[in-house]
Amino acid sequence: MKLSSPRETFVNALQNAGRAVSTRSTLPSLAGILFTAADGVLTLRSTDMEMGLTLTLDDVQIEEEGTVLLPGRLLVDVARSLPEGEIRMELRAEQRDVELTACDARFHFRTLPVDDFPRLPLAEGESATLPAGPLVETIRRVARAASRDEVRPILTGVLVQAEGQKLTMVATDSYRLSVKHTDLDQPLTQPIDANVPAQALRELRRLIESSGAESVETSLSRNQVVFKLEGVALSSRLIEGQFPSWRQLIPESFEHEVRMPREDLLEVVSRVSQLAQRNAPLRFAFTEGELKVAAETPDIGDAAESLPAPFSGEPLEIAFNPQFLKEGIESVEGDEIAIQISSPLRPGLLRPVGNEDFSYLVMPIRLNV
Repeated sequence: MKLSSPRETFVNALQNAGRAVSTRSTLPSLAGILFTAADGVLTLRSTDMEMGLTLTLDDVQIEEEGTVLLPGRLLVDVARSLPEGEIRMELRAEQRDVELTACDARFHFRTLPVDDFPRLPLAEGESATLPAGPLVETIRRVARAASRDEVRPILTGVLVQAEGQKLTMVATDSYRLSVKHTDLDQPLTQPIDANVPAQALRELRRLIESSGAESVETSLSRNQVVFKLEGVALSSRLIEGQFPSWRQLIPESFEHEVRMPREDLLEVVSRVSQLAQRNAPLRFAFTEGELKVAAETPDIGDAAESLPAPFSGEPLEIAFNPQFLKEGIESVEGDEIAIQISSPLRPGLLRPVGNEDFSYLVMPIRLNV
């Protein structure tokens, strides 16, 4: 293998591929990036056996074809530090290493056994094409509610369902639930129903935003999903098991609905939450025409701020996890937010006013006093 590439092209591709390199596996091959130069195209592959990335580059000059597996993270760090200009890469078979040069900088990397690198899933069967914009927006607003605790793997994923002209994504960590319905301009030729790891969807969102892709081709097999966009294919295992019956978790009605300016509420919650440390709750105290947001952490201090709220009825105080509540408010779009509550022990619901395509349910924290 012998090739040359503009530095920016090479480094960007390496950084993308490096995001699927394993950092915990005992298999050395999973810590590597596989380079294949053939037919005028350079292909980079990486995987941690949960997620895989395949990137193709045609903005390279290939003098000799070949395949090589190199240590991923170290190569990424070195490439980022190289001076501007052309980067040259050459396999030295006798030395069993690869020489990487840029200007006067010269590095040699020992190669890893190519045969040990696993095959990545291919797109099989029929595929469905999703518009990139709505996909990115839905991932942004929903994936943050997925659990990061591997004790319950089923909750670390996002339920992705799409049929006809409707895309729905759902995520929950059992303390909050985020649901987004999105209307598609064109009907899908193939339905989608899968629990996709939230981390894979976050990576997909990043790739779409960095590439400017307008659509994503999605293919499902029994236990894998493959997303294809311009020059990149992201594969991921699917999470097996029954996703919670999320529709049953959302109450059919609430005692109160309070509509407030979203930005004003977010600013107050962000300020007061700074004093909600060590798992301290954020308190919402509703009285006639007013909402008081308060927090207290023993040995540190307390904070409180009030703002007008169209609340009527008996005073009601309810408390939430400050981070979960803040992220919920951030996920709601529009100038006005609707807060739906019933009692201190029942969940609250956040949604945009006049639009029921997005819902964010958050469980309350029981108050001792």
